[in-house]
Amino acid sequence: MIRRRRIAIVASLVFIPVILFGAGYGVGFRVNLTPSYPLGLWRIEALRGEVRVGDRIFICPPPSVVFRRARDRGYLRRGLCPGWQSPLIKTVAALPAQTIGIGAAVTIDGRELPHSEIQPADGSGRPLASYAGGVVPSGFLFLHSPFRGSYDSRYFGPIPAAGVLGLATPILTFAP
Repeated sequence: MIRRRRIAIVASLVFIPVILFGAGYGVGFRVNLTPSYPLGLWRIEALRGEVRVGDRIFICPPPSVVFRRARDRGYLRRGLCPGWQSPLIKTVAALPAQTIGIGAAVTIDGRELPHSEIQPADGSGRPLASYAGGVVPSGFLFLHSPFRGSYDSRYFGPIPAAGVLGLATPILTFAP
């Protein structure tokens, strides 16, 4: 009798969090553990119309060599996006037809993007190649995060807008 009770308690301690996580995931809750935005609980909200500059979004990166290397370096986590990557939380900085310039910082249509300094190396001292710049192609977005350690379009360039999951809304977050 006591043994069954202990098994029931242990099973509850294991399965209740798993069930809650699954239910939360199904309604758009995500946990952010990356340094690009505050850590904590976020929610994917439906877009209200077209994506605009300034929208903070969840987006799946495309399964490519660039993003596999980024995951190998620890810039990205594993997740349920194509290529088993985690969605990114980023702010839309530029839309198709806008011109991106890369120097010491990013410029968009000739205006400097605040907090967009290009870092020559990552936090581990490994060289970090930057995007060459150019016009954002149709169907793509140039993404940014003001956090210094963010891996964003400064380094990987514009990515397909088809990967947008929705707006990123903080629920319970804190800055590290």
